[in-house]
Amino acid sequence: MTFRVSGGSKKNIYYPQAVQMRDQSMERFINQSIIQEAQALINMQIENMPSTVVEMLGTYELKNNQRDVLSISLTNYTYHDKAAHGMTYIKSLTFDLQTQKKCELKDLFKPNSNYVERLSAIVKEQIAQRDIQLIEDFTEISPNQDFYIADKTIVLYFQLYEITPYVYGFPMFPISVYDIQDIINEEGPLGRMAENN
Repeated sequence: MTFRVSGGSKKNIYYPQAVQMRDQSMERFINQSIIQEAQALINMQIENMPSTVVEMLGTYELKNNQRDVLSISLTNYTYHDKAAHGMTYIKSLTFDLQTQKKCELKDLFKPNSNYVERLSAIVKEQIAQRDIQLIEDFTEISPNQDFYIADKTIVLYFQLYEITPYVYGFPMFPISVYDIQDIINEEGPLGRMAENN
């Protein structure tokens, strides 16, 4: 279900809310997490910016809602008065409905697995294959890198300007669960996505 908060004709935040879940406390937790993340994106856009917000648009995409894995991306685009261009941020939330937890990247992998090293190597390979122009040399992902789950894929991504010039948009790196099956937590969200049933 989509909700909207409006601060005028050019200031609208659209965000989803879970409804009619059997587990009411999990539904409240998911909805609270979404609201907090949407507010965090608004705060990122307005803090340390003395200029007036001319336009703000918050949207979302449902990336996965199967096999007890819910993954959502929230986007906030804001244009400040006299800015060269608007700025956009994306943040994602992934919930494991079986364990009733919000997942961090580390939760998707076996304990003590070298997931940062393995995923970084795949990202490096994709940067080379896709000839992505970087601001500076890429070394490795963060242990809590931004990600979302979409079917049998985990997508790692970076914010604007984080590793590439603005014109490249958001660098997204899709990784098949089958390419990292040996390190994924089989009881977790990626383990369930990898099942062939």
